Amino acid sequence: MPVIVQKYGGSSVATPEKIREVASRISKIADKGNKIVVVVSAMGKTTDELLDLAKKVDPQPSERELDMLLSVGERITMSLLCMALQRLGRDAISLTGSQCGIITNDAHYRARIIEMRPVRVQDELDRNRIVVIAGYQGMSYKREITTLGRGGSDTTAVALAAALGAEYCEICSDVDGVYSADPKVVHKAIRLDEIGYEVMQEMSESGARVLAADAVEFAKKSGIALYLRSAKGEGGTVVRKMPLSSLNRVAGITHEDNVMLLEGRMNILEDLLSFLDDKGLCGKQLVLFSETGMGDGMVSLLLSAGDTAKASNGLTEILDQEFGDDLLVRNDLGAVSLLGEGINTSHANFRRAIDLLRKNKVEPLLAGTSRFRITFLVETVKVHQVTRLLHDEFIGLYSNNGSSEIL
Repeated sequence: MPVIVQKYGGSSVATPEKIREVASRISKIADKGNKIVVVVSAMGKTTDELLDLAKKVDPQPSERELDMLLSVGERITMSLLCMALQRLGRDAISLTGSQCGIITNDAHYRARIIEMRPVRVQDELDRNRIVVIAGYQGMSYKREITTLGRGGSDTTAVALAAALGAEYCEICSDVDGVYSADPKVVHKAIRLDEIGYEVMQEMSESGARVLAADAVEFAKKSGIALYLRSAKGEGGTVVRKMPLSSLNRVAGITHEDNVMLLEGRMNILEDLLSFLDDKGLCGKQLVLFSETGMGDGMVSLLLSAGDTAKASNGLTEILDQEFGDDLLVRNDLGAVSLLGEGINTSHANFRRAIDLLRKNKVEPLLAGTSRFRITFLVETVKVHQVTRLLHDEFIGLYSNNGSSEIL
């Protein structure tokens, strides 16, 4: 029998009623003869509530104790979902991340999976049980409970799917797939039927919150197809290796309302990087530039809102205390990215985008490119305007056939 791995996000299991609905859907899938592994997130805003609770006790709690606390959320969900399945007559068992063999490094609060040992999961599947697993967590090689950071339940599901040789992995949430832009910002956004691993990974790293970048990396390495659907099974976008015919298409526009730009002289580089490493902040983009050599130049580093939030609510003040006038910190910026397979095989898309922005009196502060991405740094107040402009230019005109090839 084929193995199917499903993941249900926090909004999909936010109430007992929704948990029963999810159990009903899982039961119907089991009726078709599938072996099922289900990965769950914490109910609704439970993780945020636990984090707030911790900070009422200690504004700067230790990351080890945070992991012990936050891992409780997913365990609550897994137990309740098992109860709902058992009430439907299904033989189901719940397992924590450590019980199902997820081995991580020892970086608390932002651990990475280094090994999968799903022996217990396979044993339970062989007993024809539905296995429900707490996402977002694992056990370090030092036998400590760890959490995987933002999107960790996605990563749990895909890593398990790869280790079990699953037929596919289904990511279920309150959205019915991947859209060409955030529908809350761009009302003309269209749902994508399919998208390549690399572009999906760039989207995740550039502001799209529908799927974790680490999860896409696991899927790409194993070649497992990801199906992004609503918790009711509606809609759907498949993430997989794309054919060559997808080259040169603009697949979507992503945005981040808030990013932090750090700029200073090269002489602070070592201290700045050490500070950021201590905070667990790798940043989005690091640029060093000098006319005379690396010893006498400038450093520029971009941090996402997600990075700064997990570091400290008062990160700006801490940076000011540490570096003073040696470091310029800007919090009034956002990033808008244009994404697609091979969109920079020529400079046509970049020229077209920058001409459009200047025509509309938007002058980007910075711009960066990769094989799959063109990113513009603009003032936060202009982020949504720029997102809509670029979507209309590169995708809106082609929404009838889903294509936006380089002209």
